[in-house]
This record gives sequence, C-alpha cells and structure tokens, in this order.
Amino acid sequence: MNAIVTDQLPVLVIGAGPAGLAAAAHLVERGLEPLVLEAGAKAGAAVREWSHVRLFSTWGEVTDPAAEKLLAPTGWVKPDATTYPTGGDWAEQYLQPLADVLGDKVRFGATVTGVSRSGRDRIVDADRESQPFVVHVAHADGREERLFVRAVIDASGTWLTPSPAGASGLPALGEKAAADRVTYRVPDLKDPAIRARSAGKRTAVIGSGASAFTMLASLADLAKAEDGEGTKAVWILRRGISGSTFGGGTADQLPARGALGLAAKAAVDEGHADAVTGFRTEAIERDGEQLVLVAEDGRRLDPVDEVIVLTGFRPDLTFLDELRLDLDERLQAPVALAPLIDPNQHSCGTVYPHGVKELSHPEEGIYLVGMKSYGRAPTFLALTGYEQVRSVVAAIAGDHESAERVELVLPETGVCGGAGLFDQPATDTASEGGGCCTPAPRLIQLGTTTSAPSCGS
Repeated sequence: MNAIVTDQLPVLVIGAGPAGLAAAAHLVERGLEPLVLEAGAKAGAAVREWSHVRLFSTWGEVTDPAAEKLLAPTGWVKPDATTYPTGGDWAEQYLQPLADVLGDKVRFGATVTGVSRSGRDRIVDADRESQPFVVHVAHADGREERLFVRAVIDASGTWLTPSPAGASGLPALGEKAAADRVTYRVPDLKDPAIRARSAGKRTAVIGSGASAFTMLASLADLAKAEDGEGTKAVWILRRGISGSTFGGGTADQLPARGALGLAAKAAVDEGHADAVTGFRTEAIERDGEQLVLVAEDGRRLDPVDEVIVLTGFRPDLTFLDELRLDLDERLQAPVALAPLIDPNQHSCGTVYPHGVKELSHPEEGIYLVGMKSYGRAPTFLALTGYEQVRSVVAAIAGDHESAERVELVLPETGVCGGAGLFDQPATDTASEGGGCCTPAPRLIQLGTTTSAPSCGS
C-alpha cells in the first residue's frame, strides 16, 4: 500500500470508553474517519462494571466539547453540570448516546489482539513509516479479522489488568488459590447478595487511593446499618499514616474527592476500620473458610472473610509488542509524560497540561491516551483524557499549531506525598501542612479516640 492509500484509511480507536469516544468525536469534527473497536458489548463497558460508584467529578467535568456538538442534533440534553454522576449514569446518559450517534463507526465485541506495521515487524526499518498499521481483531462470535488503518489511538484503559496484593508487584503466594475470596474491584454493597456476603464479616482492604476510600466508607455505612452489625474493615497500607494518607480533605479543589478521603478517615476514627501500616503482603493463607494475610516481615493478621485488593491498575501492552514505543521503565507511561505524573516525585499540586508532544513515540502514528497513557500512575481525570485526544487528533489531521496549543487547567489535587518513600526515616510532616515523607512502618489500631491528620485539616 502506498502513502496516498494509507492517508485514506480510517483512524483506529481502541476502546469505546470516555477517551475513546471523545477521540472519535474529534476525528469526525476534523473530517477524518474513525473506527472504534470495543471488546465489550456496550459503550463504556469498563465504566459499567463500577456503575454503583459515584464520580468525584461533576457532569461539567466529564463530557467532551466535541462530543457534545455531535450529540446536540439528536436532542441530547447535558445533565446538570453541578451534579455528580455514578458510573452507570455516565455510561447510560452520555457514553451510550455518543456511541449511538457514531453508529457503525463503533463495533462491539471486537478485541484487538495485535498491532504492527504492514509487512514490518519491530526490527525492520526499511520504508517503515510509509506503511499502514495492520490490526488483528478477534470477534465475540469467534471470527478473526485483519484491518489496515492510518493511525492508532489506544484508549483501552487499564481496567482489565488490576495490580495484585503482593507488595513486590507480583501476586502474593496463595493469592490465586484464594481467588474465590479475593476481588480487585469495589463491590456494590447495595446488591443484596453482595451485602449479605459482607455483613457481619471481617474484610481486608488493601490500597490507599480513592477506591480504597470508597470501600472503607461503604463498609462503615454497612456496619452502622441494622443488617450490618459486626461488620469490620481491616485497612492494609504499605506505608505509614501521614498528613497525606486521607487525601486533600477541604484543600482539594474537587470537593467530592476531598470528602471521600474524609469519609474514609471517619470510618477509621469511629472504629469501623482498623489500619495496619507498613504491611507488605507476601502471602495469603487459608484458615478454614477464612484467609490470613502474611507480611514480608513475618507479621500475620487475624483471619478475615474477604480480601479486596485496590492497589491500582497497569496497562496491557502485549498487543502492541511489534510497535516501537518509548515507555518509562517504571510507570510504563510515555517517557515525556512520566516525569509529570510520577508519584515518586510529585507531592501537592497539579499535573501539567499535556498533549501530542508528551504522547508521541518513535513509531509515528501510535498514541496511548486516557488512563492507559498514565501506565501505573494513579489519579487520572476525564478532563485530562479529553485534552489529550483533542491534541492527538489535531496532530493526525496535520493541524500542528492546534495540537501543540494545550489549554487545560486542572484542579489542585490537595493530595500530598509520593508513593515510594516508605523506607525513609520517620518524619512528622502533618504540623507543616503536608509534605512527602511518611512515618516508618508500624502497626496501629485507630478508634474513636484517635484521629489521623489529613491535608488541609
């Protein structure tokens, strides 16, 4: 295929989630042909799996301008911009209507299994950039297909590859064998069956981010309900308790995110959750119908009934193996983007606005966007993804001035502290209003008489 034919091919978008569908909307706006391949059966398939969870961003912060323009002729009305949607609301009231208006440009039940240059594996240099991308697709009905596209926007996210309980990044010993009592998602405690499974039980929650906060707050609510007497959470942290542990609190410019951290803090303060710090899980052992968590230092916790692992996600890069990607060795994010989002380096503050410049690779025409662009880094915002795809699509369209003009102001996270400092000597930073150093690992039990500090308190 020559370059002229290549330029007439569609642009592949992998994933019909928020970033992927926004990318398609921008492509349509630019007069380019998108082809969106979604492994799930509906738009926002991953979002639907946490449909019960409320976002900490308002409707005004989770819709894309180009998408809104595409939806407007259909009579779509944007929900109240000041209200907070659940994942289910986001999928049903925005993502699915957007996929519907894109019509046959979106194909469901289509899993991308490989991407390369036509006739060129990753070794071959000759005439590489003039070749289109070749894409292998596995369909839900068992069919296999080969497609050719001019560029690839990978917005497949990280939802399908959660990180394990093991602190080394590998599954803890026994973790896979205990799969019937280990989950990597935030369960919906309003579901009667799931609620009955958790009520009156001891649940270990491993993690320190927004998902862990959500789980702690939900278990605390269950513990206070008539049908939840005896419900107890055991909160497992790999680091110590510091001024940053519960997020930004009232200092967070996303109020709902700050409130979520404060709700988790209340769960601990009120005795509904016991916090175990400096605990790096090495093994999960069976004890009859319960599980025992064992740390690298030999500590063994009292048995629990369930383990909920909320230690983040990581990108699936296997189907991009034949492409020349320039990824940070730690975060698995684009090299130019990694320093802006590295939790080992950042404390309070924002991620700088970024676009095609930070998302480009040695393989011209391939872009990782949305949550996948962050690799293993946390705290991704929808607004970031929308600005990414606007910039990337402008570059694909040849509008380099627009692509490089990044205009996005992100809210202060209010969250202090990095992720890689738990081996440093104890430093009390709470009295200084934050910082990035945390206490040395220790075992503590917090109840109604003990209050852990939070940023902004």
